[in-house]
Amino acid sequence: MKAMILAAGHGTRMRPLTDHTPKPLLKVGGKPLIVWHIEKLKNVGFNDIIINIAWLGDQIPKALGDGSQFGVKIHYSDEQEDGALETAGGIIKALSFFKDEAFLVVNGDVWCDYEYHSTSPLKAGNLAHLVLVKNPEHNIGGDFALVNQRIKTEGGNKLTFSGIGYYHPNLFKDLPRGKRQLAPLLREAMDNNKVSGESFTGDWRDIGTPERLEQLDRELSL
Repeated sequence: MKAMILAAGHGTRMRPLTDHTPKPLLKVGGKPLIVWHIEKLKNVGFNDIIINIAWLGDQIPKALGDGSQFGVKIHYSDEQEDGALETAGGIIKALSFFKDEAFLVVNGDVWCDYEYHSTSPLKAGNLAHLVLVKNPEHNIGGDFALVNQRIKTEGGNKLTFSGIGYYHPNLFKDLPRGKRQLAPLLREAMDNNKVSGESFTGDWRDIGTPERLEQLDRELSL
């Protein structure tokens, strides 16, 4: 299975840190956020990784190269001329990389100790498998409900989408390239009972502000 790291966002909540550095290259514990992802993916058997880039995107290939320093092969999906394409738009542009096989997508601005599945958790007919986490203070109402390992748009106690998901290419089948959000596609698939999920109760952080970045850096540097 191949993996994609989303790294094209502007990182406006991180300003001024992201005025001159793309958010995935901001360091915690002595190395860039995105390197934590790459090393973790490598450790569980992901050897082919594609990274989408947009804001200050040229800095990312310069820092990471072809991935050989991490023991993986890194490819890049360049959205600099398109402008950031949102999550689904970025995946659609890179879709040929995955051919007809299920793949993993990870937000580049989260940090967690979740153990990625090295083989697809998608069951026959499912279009997505999402990892949900307990609701952080900035998203106290949650996103989706998890009922008997199925994800629903509505339900009792909603949880927060972690930014970690496994997808089948058919979720994006025949959609044209361009800016497109992921949530509407997922909601339609949920309404058709084609999205499974799991709850992760370990350490998960949305590193969306300088304060959260600083806190994580302090903890990892101890």
